[in-house]
This record gives sequence, structure tokens and C-alpha cells, in this order.
Amino acid sequence: MDLNFTPEEEAFRSEVRAFLADKLPARLSDKVATGKHLSKADMQEWHAILNARGWLANHWPEQYGGPGWSAVEKFIFENECALAHAPRIVPFGVNMLGPVLIKYGSEAQKRYWLPRILDGSDWWCQGYSEPGAGSDLASVKTQAVRGIDAQGDHYIVNGQKTWTTLGQHADMIFCLVRTNREAKKQEGISFLLIDMKSPGVEVRPIITLDGEHEVNEVFFSDVRVPAENLVGEEDKGWTCAKYLLTYERTNIAGVGFSVAAMAQLKAIAARQRKNGRPLAEDPAFAARMARVEIDLENMKTTNLRVIAAVAGGGVPGAESSMLKIRGTEIRQEISSLARRAMGAQARPFVAEALEDGFDGHPFGPEYSAAAAARYFNNRKLSIFGGSNEIQKNIISKMILGL
Repeated sequence: MDLNFTPEEEAFRSEVRAFLADKLPARLSDKVATGKHLSKADMQEWHAILNARGWLANHWPEQYGGPGWSAVEKFIFENECALAHAPRIVPFGVNMLGPVLIKYGSEAQKRYWLPRILDGSDWWCQGYSEPGAGSDLASVKTQAVRGIDAQGDHYIVNGQKTWTTLGQHADMIFCLVRTNREAKKQEGISFLLIDMKSPGVEVRPIITLDGEHEVNEVFFSDVRVPAENLVGEEDKGWTCAKYLLTYERTNIAGVGFSVAAMAQLKAIAARQRKNGRPLAEDPAFAARMARVEIDLENMKTTNLRVIAAVAGGGVPGAESSMLKIRGTEIRQEISSLARRAMGAQARPFVAEALEDGFDGHPFGPEYSAAAAARYFNNRKLSIFGGSNEIQKNIISKMILGL
């Protein structure tokens, strides 16, 4: 693969930079750069700006509202957005459910749900993990029993999901549910779309170590779901689940976020002092920065290869697991180095400093307010989406045949 951008691709990068300079609200980029919390309204605002330009679902086919970008154009867009400190695209509807519907959904489901993802009519969350079924998703126990009555064909859902990111904001949830207890684990699972406003759905917050309400538990008690909300075939939802996970794991790699974080780390190391000299000139610290930057450059190349394969109609296999492992480790190392570079300024955690309107930070520069929270939050990266240990098993099976 030729990693040099063509003149056309360089022109596209200039177009993206001009768009971001013109359309990205400064207050949103400032929030992202300093690690402040983004509200649902903030995220919806950025989605609407991208959708108005036709750039929200940048990996969807043109016939469904995508821009028809090449793999390299998508790579350029994501990196420029990260460098400009744009809010991330909330992945659940656009990056996860959308591709599943396009590949496995009925025409009626595509016509109804895809436009609603784009225009923000529905806010989606993911119902995969359960207590006792995290990386081993085939062990899900949430049950959906099919029946027909005077109101039509439907499922009755009972069970629990956990670690449901942004579920407190969601209108809809896509779930893995067990529809056949007699079949082998993977063969008795279905992929179901559930309205979060349905009677019997309860959302309970989980407050994480950084004090943030980002994840939730979701309980289903005799929740009625129309059978038309089944995606793909009954008992064949594992196929949808695996397809979705390849997109999730590739996105978790977060190449663009790591590129932006690396640039910020260098700036911090240039400002911070050790023995009267910039920290960036300290041999030990400079060596650690160099190692992680080399890893990042290698990952950028692999990411281009995987995206190119998807753009050509393929589905990433072991490569997505490789990206997930290295990507999450790199992001964790960069956040760890940034915290080390700030020293004592990164130690205190002031929750209010992460809220909009907080003026400055009492212990150091404004960017230091989020250092501890970002470090702890990034510990989860190597666990969710299938732990890195599970990803190594996948790689060994797919490549080595073990």
C-alpha cells in the first residue's frame, strides 16, 4: 500500500480542515481539548452539523446517506477531527447498528431506522454485556420468548444488561437476547431492537471511579417487543453480533484520538520542567515518548490496511483484534505519560473542573483538570469490546489455528 497521499487526497484534507475551522463550534472543541463533560445536547449538535454536510455516516454507502468516501478519505477525516478536538461521533447508531442494518436488515428496517439514525430521531445504546457475560457474549441469558396474540407477533423480554454506555440518554437499544435455550450457545441468540420507553424497561446508573455517570444497568421485565424488530433470522443473531464487533473493535483502536493525544503529550512535555530543562529533553521520558510514537505510527499503517479491506467489501477479522489490542494499549500509555508529565498538577481530582463553566483549575493549567479522570477512564479500554486477552485468543485461532 502506498501511504503517500495523492494530490486529490491532500485536497480533501484541506477541505476537511476548512470545514472544521468554519463549522466546529469553539466551545465544543474547547470542552474536548480540556476534557470537560459533553452533554447530550453537545453531541447532538455536532451530529447535526455533520449530517447537514452529509458526513455523519462516513462509512455508509451513498444509497443510504453516506458520502461515498474511500478508506483513505475516512482515515483523513477521523484524524483531522481528532486533531481539531471535535467531539467523537457517538458510535452506537451510526458506527455499530447502521452497518448491521445495511447488511442484515430487511428493506423495511433500512427505510425506517437508517434515516432516524442520521437525523437524530433515535438515540441508540448497546445491550450486549450482562453480569457473567462480558467478553464471553455467547453466555447471554436475557431471554426473549416469541408469541402471537390479538395485538400481533411479538417477543416478551426478561433479563439484565450492564455497562450500557450513555443508556441514560437512549431512546432505543439493540440487544443480544436468547431465543433458544436448547441450541448451542451461539446458535440460540437473536438480535433485537427494543424501545427504551417500553413498559418494563428500567435504567439504573453506575458511577465509575472518576465520578462520571457514563454507564448503566438496564433491566427488562416482561418487555413487549414487536417481532418486526428482529434483525436477521431468529437464533442467528450471533452473525450480526460478530459483524458489529469488528466495527466496534476497530473504532476502539482510536487512531485519531491517539494522534491528537500524542500531540498534546508533546506540548505538555515541552512546557513542563525537570531540573530546569523541558521534560521532553529528559532521556528517560523522551525514550518512552519515542517508543509509543513508533507504536502509533505502526498502528496507523495497520488501520489503513483494515479500512481499505472493509471499503473493498471485506470484513476485518484478526486485524480488528490486533488494532483493538495495540490501539487501547497505546491510548493507555499516552494518558499515563501525560499524567506523569504533569506531576503533582495531575494528582488532585476536582469533579467540578470537568463541568462547563468552571473557571480555571486551582492546581495547574486547565488541561490538567482531566488528567486523573482520563487516566482512570482509559483503564477500561483494554477490557470493553472484548478484553485484550480474548482478542489474543481470537488471533491465535484465526491466524495460527490454535
